[in-house]
Amino acid sequence: MRKVLFVPEHAGPMSEDKVHRMFSTSILLSAARCLLAYVVFPVVTLGLGIAAAVGPIVGIPIGVVALGFDIVGMRRFWVADHRWRWGFTALYLAVIALILVLLALDAAALA
Repeated sequence: MRKVLFVPEHAGPMSEDKVHRMFSTSILLSAARCLLAYVVFPVVTLGLGIAAAVGPIVGIPIGVVALGFDIVGMRRFWVADHRWRWGFTALYLAVIALILVLLALDAAALA
């Protein structure tokens, strides 16, 4: 996993607080993407009749940013040699898989 994430074998120490903050940020961003694309925008734009068009347009950029944060967050757990790095890796991979599915659905909706 270290090779996949480009983590050096002997990376310098990183505070657990910084690692947990990145985890929280990436998960929050993923949740915000889902909330905006599938709850807020459909309800707000329903009256305007543009709900179907707005979700994917907003969802794709937010999803790409969320993927970036997820990868950086996962990498930080490995750089910090955190004791729960495998568990968090599994969680991140599940979130990444969900975001990829949602991105594919958004791309298909735009096509």
